[in-house]
Formats: sequence, C-alpha cells, structure tokens
Amino acid sequence: MKIGVIGLGKMGFPLSLQLLDNQYEVVGFDPQTENKHALEKEGGEAAASMDDLISRLETPRTILLLVPAGEITEKVFQELRKKLSADDLMIDAGNAHYQDTLRRHQQLKDSGILFADSGTSGGMSGARNGLCAMVGADEKARPRLNELFETITIPNGFLLTGEVGSGHYLKMIHNGIEYGMMQSIGEGFELLEKGPFTYEYENVADMWNHGSVIRGWLMELTAQMFKEEPKLESIKGVMQSSGEGKWTVEAALEYQASAPVIAMSQLMRYRSLDENPFHGKVVAALRHQFGGHEVEKNE
Repeated sequence: MKIGVIGLGKMGFPLSLQLLDNQYEVVGFDPQTENKHALEKEGGEAAASMDDLISRLETPRTILLLVPAGEITEKVFQELRKKLSADDLMIDAGNAHYQDTLRRHQQLKDSGILFADSGTSGGMSGARNGLCAMVGADEKARPRLNELFETITIPNGFLLTGEVGSGHYLKMIHNGIEYGMMQSIGEGFELLEKGPFTYEYENVADMWNHGSVIRGWLMELTAQMFKEEPKLESIKGVMQSSGEGKWTVEAALEYQASAPVIAMSQLMRYRSLDENPFHGKVVAALRHQFGGHEVEKNE
C-alpha cells in the first residue's frame, strides 16, 4: 500500500521510516528540502508539491497530516480538500483543537472525502517504534484505519474512539493529565533539592520506576535526564506549553468539570516565564504596607 505523508519533521519522518519498515510505500512532502532528501535516502519518495504527492497516490488515497496545529494545519487542510476526491482519506495526526476538527469535518460533509483525527502519543520514539493512537473517524474509513494503525502502534496502543473529533478531544485530555503529572514530578524533586538530605536523583527516579506506585515512562525519562546532568545546571526553569493544557482548562470551564491540578499546572507554566513577575511586586508591597515587611529593591 502507498500512503502520503505531509510533514516530515520530528514526528512525520520517524513515522515514515516505521511505515517503510512495514512494507508501506511512502510519498512524503515537506517544505524543507533536507527533510525530503532524508526520506529519499531511506527509500521513500519525495514529492515536489502537494499536487505532486496527490498524483503519485492511487485512488482511493490515504494521506497523513503531521504538521503543527494552527495556521499550517488549516492551510494544508483547505488546499487538500479542494484537490482530493470522494473516498480519499485525510488523517490529521497533529495536535489540532477538537473544535477545529469538527469544523473541518463539516466542510467535507458533501464532498465524499473521508476524515479522521488521530491523537498520537509516544513522542519521536513512538513514531519510530510504535505509537499510542486515539482515533476518531467517519465510519466508512474505519476498516482502512484499523489496518494502518494496527501496524504503526504498539500492542493495545490503538483505540478507535468514535466519531470525528473524539480522537483529538481525548488527546487533549491526555495532555492535560500529562501536564499535571510532570508538574508533580518537578515539585517532588524540588522538595528533595531543598530538603535536609542529599540524594542521587538518578538513583531515586530509577528506584521509583521499579515497583512503586508512580513508576512509568515519565519516571524513566526523569532518571535518564538526571543521568545526563545530575543537577540540570545548564537548563533554565522555563516551561513552555504547546497549547493543549490551556485547551483542557478551557474545556473544564465549558463543561463545568473540576480540574484544579491540570489548571494549576498550566498556570505554573505561565509563571515560569516570568523572572520578576508584577504580581510578586504587588504582594511584596502589600506585605510592606500592612506589616512593615522588608522588600527587596531592584538594583
């Protein structure tokens, strides 16, 4: 089977390699020439444009989108929907907002083009060796999706979640949980760092990952990062966010669901961006006003 892949970056390229390993033919497109050359070097075909990619695929076509959420996904989707035919299948495997996915599906309603949304987890290693995928889809597309995703996911790591939009919604909630878990790990190690005892953090994380209640891949990664740099001296405590944590908090507000841990983990990411936050100045000044507490002055 020949499949199209649009986006040959940190997820699209290793996933293309996994497809090639499993006897799929891959036609890839990416605006970066070096990414296309890398795919050709590994035995895939590189398309010069999206028109070229479409022309190389037999009908009905299957095309995977692995591009960043937002403007790029919107641009690619709008271009593809004008060029594809009935029974062609477009799979958005990026981190799109589920409401954007629902809107895009509505735009395809009368075209006969099939649509699926895949929330993918497992990072670059998963893309190369076996993903975890949560996929919403048109019912007609599901047999084709079963064959593809059972190939590129780990055993029991694939779930058809239902209608279009349900995959991206589930992945959004997954990422909100991930935010909370990472925040808890970070706070725990800060308590160790500031506490009265000295620990080898790599050994702590490795031990916790063998039989403890908090064992798992994140703890495995924690042990690995402390092995590489025991005190993380070269790293600033700045936590960027991709947007999915914010979307999860917005969903909690919309559906009146209590999610304080996820909400606080998102706010802590914002807090990490401020070296000298204004709210800190306000609180310090208030403490000085009512209690005469000393304030630190900028030099």
